[in-house]
Amino acid sequence: MAFCNKVGNVLRQGAARSTQAPVSSMLNYIRCMSSSKLFIGGLSYGVDDQSLKDAFSGFGDVVDAKVITDRDSGRSRGFGFVNFSNDESASSALSAMDGKDLDGRSIRVSYANDRPSGPQSGGGGGGGYRSGGFGGGW
Repeated sequence: MAFCNKVGNVLRQGAARSTQAPVSSMLNYIRCMSSSKLFIGGLSYGVDDQSLKDAFSGFGDVVDAKVITDRDSGRSRGFGFVNFSNDESASSALSAMDGKDLDGRSIRVSYANDRPSGPQSGGGGGGGYRSGGFGGGW
């Protein structure tokens, strides 16, 4: 996947210098060729791992389907991932299911991006006792 990201960056840079429109469709094609993991957003809170797998199993062999839950409450966070055994199944599921209704909600389907490993930097706040405001002389 890292290779595809690098190729995508090179193609994007070339597109910035060129006036050719087909570059974006070429990027999508390259991405389709190398990814069998889909991100599913906009899930109803009633969708669990099994119902997510059932919804996508008609497109091919689903290796894994996971609804992401809140660590503290255990409640769904409204998104999940479906991993197929091959890229073709993922591609057909994306085309067929993006924007479709699942358990009363219109879902968004896209290719999952690899998340960088290791400590995350930047963003957010909180953490230390003295961070933030809201009164209190800690």
